[in-house]
Amino acid sequence: MTLIQMQPHPADTDPVHRTAVEVMDAAGPQVCDDMSVEVALAVMAAARTVRLVVCDQDGQCTGLVTRTELAAVRDSSDYTDRVRLRDILGDHGSFASPVTTMAEAEHAMRTRRLGVLPVVDEQGSALGILALSR
Repeated sequence: MTLIQMQPHPADTDPVHRTAVEVMDAAGPQVCDDMSVEVALAVMAAARTVRLVVCDQDGQCTGLVTRTELAAVRDSSDYTDRVRLRDILGDHGSFASPVTTMAEAEHAMRTRRLGVLPVVDEQGSALGILALSR
């Protein structure tokens, strides 16, 4: 897990200096990493969301999956019903801490080509999500 945590900055009206916890969206549905792709897609449909926070057995955030990623896996020739979310997480191991500034988070997201970044606490529990504006 790559935790993007920088030194706390004083509160400032400049949006670049705002911290992740000040601007994050709700984490949304959280699912266990042993869930199958089909069940995860059904959870997304029921929750009317395009992404899920994935957690391990201990409740620690291990990444995010999107509807687009899951559909691509399901539609691939290698797909079986035994594929679990942990099998497809890939390089989704970047996280922001609550004190990460928006400038730091945006830089990390653009460098790693991530559209969203989970915000996690010191124990690895998901607090919310940062999303890049298009």
